[in-house]
Amino acid sequence: MSKPKVVLTRKWPAIAEAKAQAMFDVVLNENDQKLSVAALKEALRTADAVCPTVSDFQIDKEILSVAGRKCKILSNFGVGYNNIDTVAAKAAGVVVTNTPEVLTDCTADVAMGLLLAVARRLGEGERLVRNKQWDGWCPTHMLATKVTGKKLGCIGFGRIAQAVAQKAHFGFGMEIIFYDPYPPATAVIKKFSATQKDAVEDVLKDSDFVTLHCPGGGANTHLMNADRLGMMKTSAFLINTARGDVVDEQALVQALRDGVIRGAGLDVFAQEPTVTEALLSMENVVLLPHLGSATTETRVAMGLRSLANVEAFFSGNEPGDRVA
Repeated sequence: MSKPKVVLTRKWPAIAEAKAQAMFDVVLNENDQKLSVAALKEALRTADAVCPTVSDFQIDKEILSVAGRKCKILSNFGVGYNNIDTVAAKAAGVVVTNTPEVLTDCTADVAMGLLLAVARRLGEGERLVRNKQWDGWCPTHMLATKVTGKKLGCIGFGRIAQAVAQKAHFGFGMEIIFYDPYPPATAVIKKFSATQKDAVEDVLKDSDFVTLHCPGGGANTHLMNADRLGMMKTSAFLINTARGDVVDEQALVQALRDGVIRGAGLDVFAQEPTVTEALLSMENVVLLPHLGSATTETRVAMGLRSLANVEAFFSGNEPGDRVA
């Protein structure tokens, strides 16, 4: 019996690609160039399964409607899947899966890293040293914001937010407050001595640091707009490791310029890899190139999880990470 044909839309870590080659008739992306819309259509027309990523063009109704489509499952390489129109996929009878859990710790590490970097002005300090502009220690040089003991507000309180809370609460003595329309069990909330708020706005008004952990797209597009940024403390910082479109970047630029908030740490952007130009020259922003899951261990695990979903599907079983 022939193996299912599987297309990987981007280059994966070598271990994960080797596993894919052992399991399936796999088509690799050797040069790691983003597939065109035409190439995505061809992949769906010729392969049994496609493993896309957040960096691909959105797999929408047009792509899913390609004549002679063979693809039966989109096994996304990533926990977020707003790069796939799940409504259109469901209507077309195409299964969609993601790769949750395996990237939780590493994404939480980056969120905490951004929080520390922007609060303590680490990016500014490093640039000062590299540019040979540091003229020595003095009592008032580069005064920053203390992190330990401050209040951390989480918008969304799923796995990644809870991992951030673990580091922040037990490592830095931070008080945790959160809003989530689907809150975790009471035992989880008690673990962090966290306080659940009734609305996003209640978290924003009361936090020293706000960290975003909600899905992108839909109603969450520009969740952090000018009005909501204006509800934050002028001494507060915004951290985003979720999805870029959750933040209105123009409104954020204005808020940073006007001192509405003190700073921001961003790992994701609305139009990746393009970053809003004004952010690039701001010293009170730390910018990372979507590094949340970027460790060898995690990216390999993501690939293996994606493959496990494909294997389950073609074995006649329900994929463990089905989202549509």
